Amino acid sequence: MTTATDSTVTWPPSPEFWSTQFPSRTDGAVAPYLFKGLVPTDLLGPDDVFDGLRRLRRAATEGEPTSARARVYVGEDRRDEVIDTMLTAPWAEDDFVSWMRKLIGAQRFSLVINNLETTSPALAAVLGELIGSAHAGWGVPIGGSEQVAFVGNYAGTAFGVHEGYEDAFLVHLGPGTKRFYTWSGDLYRELTGGRAPTFGDYTALLEHGERHDLQAGDVLFLPRRVFHVGVQDDFSISVAVPLYTFSDTRMLALSLLPESLRAAAVIDVADETPSPMHPLVAGPGPVAAALVSAATDMLITVSDQLGPRIAELIEARWRTLHSNGGWEATEHDLVRADAARDAVTTLAAGGTHLRVIPPYTLYTDPHVDEHLHIGVAVRGLVLRVPNSPAWGAAMASLAAGHSVRITDELGGDALALLLETGGIQVLTEPEFGESR
Repeated sequence: MTTATDSTVTWPPSPEFWSTQFPSRTDGAVAPYLFKGLVPTDLLGPDDVFDGLRRLRRAATEGEPTSARARVYVGEDRRDEVIDTMLTAPWAEDDFVSWMRKLIGAQRFSLVINNLETTSPALAAVLGELIGSAHAGWGVPIGGSEQVAFVGNYAGTAFGVHEGYEDAFLVHLGPGTKRFYTWSGDLYRELTGGRAPTFGDYTALLEHGERHDLQAGDVLFLPRRVFHVGVQDDFSISVAVPLYTFSDTRMLALSLLPESLRAAAVIDVADETPSPMHPLVAGPGPVAAALVSAATDMLITVSDQLGPRIAELIEARWRTLHSNGGWEATEHDLVRADAARDAVTTLAAGGTHLRVIPPYTLYTDPHVDEHLHIGVAVRGLVLRVPNSPAWGAAMASLAAGHSVRITDELGGDALALLLETGGIQVLTEPEFGESR
């Protein structure tokens, strides 16, 4: 059992933590380790996950699309038939456990919610600080991160004893204690004879696993390729934050190279040369040969442009990722939608200042397009604002983390688009004074 007692002195974790404590405790980020009291419990707790669930339920009631996904399990059995009821039935919020027991007709359950950062601004902000500090002190997962909540009084994780494929942090919010067991890949294969998950009764395996007792505020670092399972006696909530690094070959094959090929294949339809008709008696061979020749020409063109093109694509992803606080981009983000509506409402009510909502950031493109616009990335979205002294100064100030007064020059469609990103807060004069 891990008996860690050290914790960071400050929140968020300092660069010294990531450069010294983290690698020494995790054997260079390859061994699990439980960091006690890493997340201050006065910043984050179970109610923040319930707030995310409330927002998800409101979206279901109002027919609002969302990228967050909820799943319910009884033991290891997935119960998709109760999802709609859970999201729309009247909720006895004072006793969530009893309410869930009645809905599913079982004493023990687990609720899993993916992309919870899109439903709870507190979770996005506080765990965004954790992720941001990891980026600055350890490194950046180019695929970003998400939040996966594990809520319930389940006796064991619904996925059984299973292998993780990404490095991850498991943030425990309480109120109950979670017992978490881990096995190295070599030990698990020695015990089971393979890599397949173990379901059902795995009591004998627990005796050989490393045990970590998680309490509120604790964070377990769970390296990739480590087998694990969580067990508990009482109701508790944990939030997993995986780091999506991806392999270089996967990223190239599935994304960067196809995007580069599409760019190289842009042809004006009016100038396009159609492929010729081929004799039936010749069979498919000439068609294949012609395509091989065309593909070779295209690959030569792409290879000549590969360095600058990949650099351009990665720079765009980098800005998108960091402007979104390190969270992966999703199509339907409820936190974004709420923030955008709040900004418009406050502006109409006499808002006087703009600022970027932490943990999000704003980036500006030093280049100006042919229409004399400045490129701006905020909250994972890219837009254009006029290349005027007023807009240029405002974007630079917002990018530096400062507040900006709304003037007559900062208005129109550009301001509306900026607020639609959901990454900008509008402050009234009293709020601005309190925030200084």
